[in-house]
Amino acid sequence: MSDTDKTIVVLGATGQQGGAVSAALRAQGRTVRAVVRNPVGDRAQALAAMGVDIVRGDLRDPQSLRAAFSGAHGVFSVQPSSGQAGADLTDEDEIRFATSVAEAAEQSGVAHFVYTSTVAAGATLTGVPHFDTKIRIEAHLRGLGLPATVVRPASFMDTLVLPGMGLDQGQLSFLMRPGQSMQFIAVHDIGRIVAAIFADPDRYLGLTLEIAGDQLTGNDLAGHLTRAVGKPISYSRFPATLLAQSRALADSVMLVDSGRLAGQADQETLRAQFPFLLTFEQWLAGPGAALLRQGLHFTGVGVGLR
Repeated sequence: MSDTDKTIVVLGATGQQGGAVSAALRAQGRTVRAVVRNPVGDRAQALAAMGVDIVRGDLRDPQSLRAAFSGAHGVFSVQPSSGQAGADLTDEDEIRFATSVAEAAEQSGVAHFVYTSTVAAGATLTGVPHFDTKIRIEAHLRGLGLPATVVRPASFMDTLVLPGMGLDQGQLSFLMRPGQSMQFIAVHDIGRIVAAIFADPDRYLGLTLEIAGDQLTGNDLAGHLTRAVGKPISYSRFPATLLAQSRALADSVMLVDSGRLAGQADQETLRAQFPFLLTFEQWLAGPGAALLRQGLHFTGVGVGLR
């Protein structure tokens, strides 16, 4: 059986990371099966039009997961994060869903399991519950003995240009100080990295990879955005008033200052393995261009982090 005939099951395929993984796998000619709650929804139908097999499944129903994983070679696992704004999900929910997926994959005899975690994960807990969920999930994976690869993405470039982040007002606010650096990755590239991992299991099974495409200060971000849009974009850290209102953002700022969320990926080694990795400048001119336009022309309220 060729690699293209080996089915990869993708969780979260109607979302950011799962959608990017599905697209990258299909670009390789791989057989992709997406587990969705609503097979007739617009996003599921868009996947079907791309050649993805759509099956109904629910993270709360292990039997549906085992059925979805039947005969599959690999599984890409991503769950809604308890730390996402507006997420109707507790920390324990996230852990339960992720461990249920991993256990179903083990019971189904999956040969390669890829879990997407967080750059803040490590040998010790952070003290921030919605990041520590990922650390606990990683530990559960190791205890199962499931043949697995863990990827720990840096902060998403995509987040920086979301509607409501301030670009429509000529400014950007984020987690670091203007002169402080963080690592970033395009969600587009997460998909391509995961596809490359599935294509070379002998190289990546058993590994944990911290992944990033660029390392930039807040001032660097402002400079790239200014050149991309042709008008001045300023940068500042999120204001203290906003941090006082949002425990999640305040905790994230704390982890950036401690280094846990700033990112420590070895970008030289990563580029040797994944030469397609996009810098922020390249992403703005390519896959991120449409998102950038949306952020620049935002006129509503209650979107993004403002």
